[in-house]
Amino acid sequence: MTPTSTPGLQRSLPPDLDRFYLIVDDADMAERLVPMGVKLVQLRAKDMEEGRLREEIRRAKRLCKAHGCTLVVNDYWRLAIEEDCAYVHLGQEDLMTADVSAIRRAGLKLGLSTHDHAELETALAAEPDYIALGPIWETKLKAMKWAPQTVARIEEWKRLIGRIPLVAIGGITVERLPAVFAAGADIAAVVTDVTRAEDPEARCRTWFSATRT
Repeated sequence: MTPTSTPGLQRSLPPDLDRFYLIVDDADMAERLVPMGVKLVQLRAKDMEEGRLREEIRRAKRLCKAHGCTLVVNDYWRLAIEEDCAYVHLGQEDLMTADVSAIRRAGLKLGLSTHDHAELETALAAEPDYIALGPIWETKLKAMKWAPQTVARIEEWKRLIGRIPLVAIGGITVERLPAVFAAGADIAAVVTDVTRAEDPEARCRTWFSATRT
């Protein structure tokens, strides 16, 4: 049963973020779904040579600009700077080698992944614009060395980070949204529940209904 309203939606977000955070593998999927009304999308392209990746970023950026959507580039912070993007998202390993000062000088905002307390401490020191926690549930996307964080960890993380927007990721479906938002997450990130759905467009509309009522 699809929820008609979601607890926790009273918390405000910066205008360039949205409760529904879609993550896609390439610009093709972005071109299918962003025009429907997606307002926050991450391009998480893996194992692409630089020329193709740069073009993927350019396509996604043009698309997002045309539809009032915030584009987040995953991992490739140098390309994100060169292509004058708005946001970059880094995992902990990428954060270790990234030039955060250069990212900030270029005017990019920064999202960071966390999985445990040590990573959270490292993330907070970088003063990110949002913090992601995951996987909340077991994820089908890739093998993870971390056990599911559970909804209880969302509550803990939100207490620790205060007003910084908290993104929950990993195994999240529309049906699990009420628990995610009630626990304190400000944003729910989704990959497979939309992109691997039998009808991604229909599933995307379900997410809109669940996060915007």
